Amino acid sequence: MAICDTCAYLAYDEEYDEDICTMNLDEDDLARFYSSDAKQCPYYRNGDEYAVVRHQAT
Repeated sequence: MAICDTCAYLAYDEEYDEDICTMNLDEDDLARFYSSDAKQCPYYRNGDEYAVVRHQAT
């Protein structure tokens, strides 16, 4: 999912040498997320803190 690249919950894990989602999901939430046909992550949050300011400036 390319949109994960801008998500606030994405963090680099040096131990695994890869990006991981830091959203705290329990087993039920994770199972529901993987089994759904949703095209977008319901937990996505834009990690760009300045997006609102740029939007207001235009």
